[in-house]
Amino acid sequence: MIRDITLGQYYPGHSLIHRLDPRVKIVGTFIYIVALFVVSDFIGFAISALALAMVIGISKVPFSFIAKGLKPVFLIITFTFFINMFMTGGHTLFKIGFLTITEEGLYNACFMGIRLVLLIFGSSVLTLTTKPISLTDGIEYILNPLKKIGVPAHELAMMMTIALRFIPTLLEETDKIMKAQMARGADFESGNLINRAKSLIPLLVPLFISAFRIAQDLAMAMEARCYRGGEHRTRLHEMKLTGRDYGTSVILVLFLALIIFESRIM
Repeated sequence: MIRDITLGQYYPGHSLIHRLDPRVKIVGTFIYIVALFVVSDFIGFAISALALAMVIGISKVPFSFIAKGLKPVFLIITFTFFINMFMTGGHTLFKIGFLTITEEGLYNACFMGIRLVLLIFGSSVLTLTTKPISLTDGIEYILNPLKKIGVPAHELAMMMTIALRFIPTLLEETDKIMKAQMARGADFESGNLINRAKSLIPLLVPLFISAFRIAQDLAMAMEARCYRGGEHRTRLHEMKLTGRDYGTSVILVLFLALIIFESRIM
């Protein structure tokens, strides 16, 4: 399961989605998330899923690779599904002991489950098709207007990108530590959910030590390259909006308008 987390990973490619300006992709992801929360019925989700499928197809990132990202959060999705199904009142369909399943609860459970799945897929496309340095530059540019009120835009962008970038690295370290402890007799698979969670506690100390070591190595590497903040730094590749970026922006606005029209007017 540790290896299945795709958040923060970059999938190399030369597709149209890979070549888009990172600012357009960041804003596009935000628009897609907003659209998912505007949707009020399954028709809107069908439109959103179709649009996402087209983007994934154009990006040429294997769907199976993106779908792996669902495995680590499967328990969260399942928990959300059952909470909505059993905790929503309405017309009773049938009972299981003291638990009552209602028509409204089943509807809400499916609704929230689909929203979470599309949200994870849509967010994954951003990191899978955008290099970490490009992601940093894009976030910094978007946050630049906040500098006027004292917000450190570059530092915030750098922190967010580093956090995303090192998610796969820390997961790989966790996998190594688990295998090392399993070779010494540790058991992470047997028992109920609570016992399995308790068995993961011994992983915390070596994982924190590894995280601090990685952070120290990164700090030394930045010091060796004379990093003193990014206020006046230059970039190897300056971001420039092209025709495909403007065209994509128009499509994104039309997509949001379609979702709003379908959900609020139709």
